[in-house]
Amino acid sequence: MNGMVYLVGAGPGDYRLITLKGKECLEKADVVICDYLADKRLMAFAKDDVEYIYVGKKAGNHAMRQEDISQLIADKAKEGKCVVRLKGGDPFVFGRGGEEAEVLKKNNVAFEIVPGISSAIAAPAYAGIPVTNRKVAVSFAVITGHEDPTKGKSDINWEKLATAVDTLVFLMGVGNLPHITSQLIKYGRSADTPAALVRWGTKAEQEVLVTTVGNAVEDVKKHNLKPPAVFVVGNVVNLRQTIQWFDNKPLFGKNILVTRAREQASKLTTALEDLGANCIEAPAIKITTPDDDFASLDKAIAKIGEYEWIIFTSTNGVDRFFARLNEKGLDVRSLRDAKIAAIGTATANKLKNYGIIADKVPTMFMAEGILNVLKDDIKEGTKVLIPRAQKAREALPIGLRQLGAVVDVAETYTTKMADTNKEEIKALLKEHKVDMVTFTSSSTVENLLKLIDEDKSLLDNVAKASIGPITANTCEKHGLTVDVEADVYTIDGLVAKIKNFGW
Repeated sequence: MNGMVYLVGAGPGDYRLITLKGKECLEKADVVICDYLADKRLMAFAKDDVEYIYVGKKAGNHAMRQEDISQLIADKAKEGKCVVRLKGGDPFVFGRGGEEAEVLKKNNVAFEIVPGISSAIAAPAYAGIPVTNRKVAVSFAVITGHEDPTKGKSDINWEKLATAVDTLVFLMGVGNLPHITSQLIKYGRSADTPAALVRWGTKAEQEVLVTTVGNAVEDVKKHNLKPPAVFVVGNVVNLRQTIQWFDNKPLFGKNILVTRAREQASKLTTALEDLGANCIEAPAIKITTPDDDFASLDKAIAKIGEYEWIIFTSTNGVDRFFARLNEKGLDVRSLRDAKIAAIGTATANKLKNYGIIADKVPTMFMAEGILNVLKDDIKEGTKVLIPRAQKAREALPIGLRQLGAVVDVAETYTTKMADTNKEEIKALLKEHKVDMVTFTSSSTVENLLKLIDEDKSLLDNVAKASIGPITANTCEKHGLTVDVEADVYTIDGLVAKIKNFGW
């Protein structure tokens, strides 16, 4: 029995602009057949075991012929699989989705079309250029800048197109710009008409070149602007002066290497990208089962009702603790009368997900802060449980024991070096394509150094941002000077300091 094919528009570039239905299709896909312009981060929505096939095409470099791509989609569906054909922009706006649908129909394969946001409107919008405006433009047209080369002639009616429509948007037109501009001028469009090229529209790498129809070719050469870009022609281009909004964000154009664990990187990445940064996610660590295979945690759970205080020192510790508790058939009721302390607001907020409001949260988000707020609550013989990472500072258990507590430390998780593409990261650093690297724990520092084979010189011209003093001390111990240190030891605190860094 044949499977199902979804021809999905991936949107114009920013992966967050995919439609809700497109995301739902990715979540159930067995196979994803992906275009050059579809952001790889969209694969985060797919299943871990999804089959990923890249068939990208760009000028002069085709991974696979279109005919073969169309047949591949059909063949995968004939294996009974759910196939997502992920296409940049919209499948039917110069995306050749119609051709693929025709092949599927001939092969008796069921399919659905999932429209996407086209770069024809999104790229100008992110450049602050509306394609229509009641006072300036009441019509717009979308034209291919790269017609089928096998036709032998152009099907564009330049004589009528040049002056009949207020705003013209050419897709994939950088290579043919001399021909496009000459035809427009030949058939009546003024050479002084405002124009703009928007490269990598909606992405943090976006470039906008404002010019005129007459000067466009020369300006593109002067600024060495390369595809992919859309070419916008019309008086609406002048509105960019008023409504530019995306490429003047505080971190726009900054390349930031995010080294947090893969499961946690999205919050930091999203916050930085909202400020305009281009984030390169290179998880230096991954969260995994402790080496003792939960032996110490299981021992603690076996006597969970005896503890008077349970102290959580990270959001990971919270999630892993309650996951293991549930595996043992228990829930929060098993904690009985135990009071709860959290090292900071992020950990306290995570506890709320499990219906727990922390009794103590220090203003200083580190072990010393917890000791300070608990010093009057800990008596001789007070039983305390600390579910935490396998490798952690001993300041907290030592300090509690000095106060008279009986302390059990339960290993709930460990951090190990992630399987990041180390050669790609090293290449970016060597080519000076990273402006800043973020460190959110001591292990991210140590494991990033392992990823770059301890070649600290690669970080010489890169600003280092630390989430707090403990992580900063680890940086300094390894010979790295910290340029940014959060005042409040949370992701939000780190982002705030990065935003105000003296770039």
